[in-house]
Amino acid sequence: MDDKIYELIKQKILELGKIIIDEKDNLGIENKNGNHNIVTKYDIMIEKELKDYLLQMMPDAGFMGEESDALNIANKEYVFIVDPIDGTTNFARNLKSSALSVALLKDSEPIMGICYNPFINELYEARKGNGAYLNGHQIYVSHNKLADGLVFCGSSPYYNELREKSLDLQKKLSLIASDYRRIGSAVIEICAVASGKAEMFYELKLMPWDYAAASLILIEAGGNITTIDGQKINYFEPTSVVATNNADDYLKYINEGE
Repeated sequence: MDDKIYELIKQKILELGKIIIDEKDNLGIENKNGNHNIVTKYDIMIEKELKDYLLQMMPDAGFMGEESDALNIANKEYVFIVDPIDGTTNFARNLKSSALSVALLKDSEPIMGICYNPFINELYEARKGNGAYLNGHQIYVSHNKLADGLVFCGSSPYYNELREKSLDLQKKLSLIASDYRRIGSAVIEICAVASGKAEMFYELKLMPWDYAAASLILIEAGGNITTIDGQKINYFEPTSVVATNNADDYLKYINEGE
């Protein structure tokens, strides 16, 4: 991807971010599969605009988005992975903690990630091998260990079979860390670890659009991301996620006593 295409994609994301911060009379909320899993007409509209725009920029690329069927992702060198509004429930409740997320994968690994929270005008971005940035300033993970750290806890809200395990893990980690939080947007929470605002984020099941772009930002900031079992992330299927500042053996705490 050349610099011109990259900048055009970034400007498109900034432009679309303005849509979700305007006052809305009718969100067009509908239920999807899963427990309290909703979509608004703005999720669908923004994803369509991004899909059309990105594939105009790179017509040979595949596409995977939260609100549409995957398009030509098998055996494709390049694939875009998009979440038009990560934190849709926050958006529907006017909690102002939602983000647009766009990743570009090459040979199944992220080479570009852009995540934008328009409510507080925070644009996170990374290109493979070039560091991670927040509003143009390079960012790094913190050096705090878990005992001095802040944990963002998932709660597996869409998956009843995982909620109890998730809450048990929240209790375990919160008794070790200095404190914990839950924002309700994996994109924002992983980017918070990347920028040193927190030390760890976990969730027992996420979809690729929830973590693809933010994971590259975290890695380029010096952090680490794996499954809860310490395995390499597969960017084309649902997975557990543990995102950390890489300053402690976080998996030890997760698996302790099991």
